This record gives sequence, C-alpha cells and structure tokens, in this order.
Amino acid sequence: MNKEVLGKVKHKKEAFRGWKQGHVAWEEYRETVRAARDQVRKAKAYTELNLARDVKDNKKSFYRYVSDKRRTRENVGPLQNETGDLVTQDMEKAEVLNDFFASVFIGKCLSRSAQVTKGKGRDWENAEPPTVGEDQVREYLRNLKVHKSMGPDELHPQVLREPADEVARPLSIIFVLAVQ
Repeated sequence: MNKEVLGKVKHKKEAFRGWKQGHVAWEEYRETVRAARDQVRKAKAYTELNLARDVKDNKKSFYRYVSDKRRTRENVGPLQNETGDLVTQDMEKAEVLNDFFASVFIGKCLSRSAQVTKGKGRDWENAEPPTVGEDQVREYLRNLKVHKSMGPDELHPQVLREPADEVARPLSIIFVLAVQ
C-alpha cells in the first residue's frame, strides 16, 4: 500500500474514534469509511494486476502472494505430555510434539532402511560416468532463474548467470574431475 492509501486508513480510524466520542457525525464517518475502502480495493486490484502481468518474469513474487493468501494461521491448543499434564507454553508444546513424532519416525525408519539395504546392488559403480561438456554447463547457467533464492552454496543465481561464458569451461573441468 502506498502513502495515500495508508493515509485514508489512518483517517478512517481517526474518524471512528471521533464518532465514538461524539465529535464526528455518522454520515461523515460513513463517507470516510467508503473512501478508505475504495482506495484499498483499488490498490489491491492494481497490485494483483501487476503480479498477473509479470508472472512469467517474476514467478517468485506471484507464488509468495498466492501462498500468503492461502495460508491460515492457527495456534496449537494445549497438549498433554507423557505424564498427563497439560502443556501450554510454546517451547513445551514443541518438545511434546518433537518427542511424539521422533518416536513415530524412528520406528518406521528402521524398517525402511533394512528394506533399502536388501534391495538393488551397486549397479552405478559399473556404469560409465556421465560426460559434462562446456556447452551444457554454459546453457545451464544461462537458463538459471534469477528470481529464485540462493542454494546451499549461498551463491545467488544471478551471480552465476552473468559470467556464464567465463565460468563454463572451469566448471566443466571441475565436474569431470569430480566424477572420476
């Protein structure tokens, strides 16, 4: 929201306080409410129009807006711990939930890890290592989406995309040596 919209909302709140105290007439207060509501709706429509127009170039901001609208935030109610006491503090609730889910997942993970080790052998050891060419690396770097967040290497995609021509050869050599 811009300053104009924020000013209208602030004026609406002041008019409400004035109406409650008897300083402002009902009609004047209602007119202020209508004006603020119209400004907020126009600002929201303008923002959504810009997001829809730029969705191909900036998907991250669009999906952030959508996820903010879809998200419902509800607090976790009181929980019973193993001794039967009600837990109301957030840290205690987190510990109760962690203990519960840790016990559930530890039991399931043990059986799954046994199944995985009994499965297929190491066929990948006998396979030929993949070849990584300089052109493949260059194309991959050029196609990085700059609106995405950094990866575990803490390098922003734009930092990798801009010097794609200069960095492609050294990176392809590093990839080939890493596979060998």
